[in-house]
Amino acid sequence: MGTPCAPRRVKSERPAGSNALRYFCYTVGMDIIKADGTKEPFRPEKLRESLRTAGASIGSADQIVAHVEKELTGQVMSADIYRHAFDLLRKSEHRAAVRYSLKRAIAALGPSGFPFERYIAELFKAKGYSVLTDQFLKGRCAEHEVDVVAWKEEKLVAVEAKFHNELGVKSDLKVALYIKARFDDLRGEACEIGGKTRNVSDFLLITNTKFTDKAVLYSECAGVPLVGWNYPARGNLHDMIEETNLHPVTCLSVFTESDFRQLFEAGVVLCRSVRSDGEKIRNAGIPENKISRAIEESGMFCPIEQ
Repeated sequence: MGTPCAPRRVKSERPAGSNALRYFCYTVGMDIIKADGTKEPFRPEKLRESLRTAGASIGSADQIVAHVEKELTGQVMSADIYRHAFDLLRKSEHRAAVRYSLKRAIAALGPSGFPFERYIAELFKAKGYSVLTDQFLKGRCAEHEVDVVAWKEEKLVAVEAKFHNELGVKSDLKVALYIKARFDDLRGEACEIGGKTRNVSDFLLITNTKFTDKAVLYSECAGVPLVGWNYPARGNLHDMIEETNLHPVTCLSVFTESDFRQLFEAGVVLCRSVRSDGEKIRNAGIPENKISRAIEESGMFCPIEQ
């Protein structure tokens, strides 16, 4: 039997009647095995909150939570809970389902890191920066390959884009250490970028997953700016995507993994490209019938640049 627990006071609206206690208690007998291998009790309110954050209605969120509680027991992989929730949400609220699946769509920008680098460059472009990818910048002591170089007025940002196609993998202390060393070598050095001599003023380490606790502690002490999926609390990768409204092409369910590989090779990483850059999509070898379906699907959540 599960250990009884008392209702907790929260600001959100609590269910009435006999479901009130169940709402705040862990579901008896279900443990989640997370992507990094750690375990935690299943919390219905956490799933409900993630669905509501994605834009699901209260009714849809409640129905999905009830389904998960009924169908899944024992030790359950977090990916199984996601698949159940996503499949149900997609049937009723497609736009919310896309937002709910965003983290996994970003992880599908692989297996190499190049599509992710292009995607990060697009996020900076949407924020008003000029960008280049895969650049070699000469530091004080050595030359460094930089994933994304972004500049605006006198500001020049060197970006290291650390991609993981497995959500349980974290960027660790060693990554933060070598990024700090590279930044120290590049800081203040003059570079010919965008037809003008500019000095490297900022450095940024961006990953699509998480950082280890040691990496975060070191970065806060040493002054290494980190951006992860949900780190820092404001200005993280998820925030950047929401602010720019740039969804990856991997959000589109009509395409297969093989299609995505063709699109990546053609330099297509944005969902909106299926409508704004049809010639490039066709040149990637995507059949017309799929393009038509992708255009229809993308219209639900991928605005074309104004």
